[in-house]
Amino acid sequence: MITDVTSVLFYVFATILMMAALAVITSKNPVHSVFFLIVAFFNAAGLFVLLGAEYIAMTLVIVYVGAVAVLFLFVVMMLNINFEKLRTGFTKNLLLGVGVAVVLFTELAALLYGSILSPAPLAGASSPIPDATLTSNAHAVGRVLYTDYLIAFQLSGVILLVAMIGAIVLTHRQRAGVKRQVISEQMARTRADAVSLVNVKSGEGI
Repeated sequence: MITDVTSVLFYVFATILMMAALAVITSKNPVHSVFFLIVAFFNAAGLFVLLGAEYIAMTLVIVYVGAVAVLFLFVVMMLNINFEKLRTGFTKNLLLGVGVAVVLFTELAALLYGSILSPAPLAGASSPIPDATLTSNAHAVGRVLYTDYLIAFQLSGVILLVAMIGAIVLTHRQRAGVKRQVISEQMARTRADAVSLVNVKSGEGI
């Protein structure tokens, strides 16, 4: 009975996930696309829970739904983006995009076919798989992540840091005519520079 319920939940989560993912790329409204993306993340987290990877499921919900998707939603809603201008040239580059999509789907199909024919553990994993009854899911993920894939994990952190710095540099614009805060000038101000005593006689005004 448990196996049957698990199978039903798997097909339910997988079906909703694929429908939401398709809606992300077919929706004309970018805000709707973000909402469908959040639905896809939640269903992907449900699949991870069915696989017994509850730590990865919660990480997916907290990081992607709670941070990335919501941040992207606020960016889309608050910025005045000209989507008509972004769509310019779509027809001209359609053939190239279809070619890239065909290559990616071919690689995914080959990977799936190879994994079905000869399932094998991840390459580079030297530590034995821990017993689920003796350790928690978070401990097992941390053990593999910080032992076998420590260098890759650190490199990914450096890449994300460089990407964050690059985004800040690209969005930091110098515009003329805009008043900017100068901390050194504010700290150097004296009472004589900031306060002006004026002796105004009654009835004359300033």
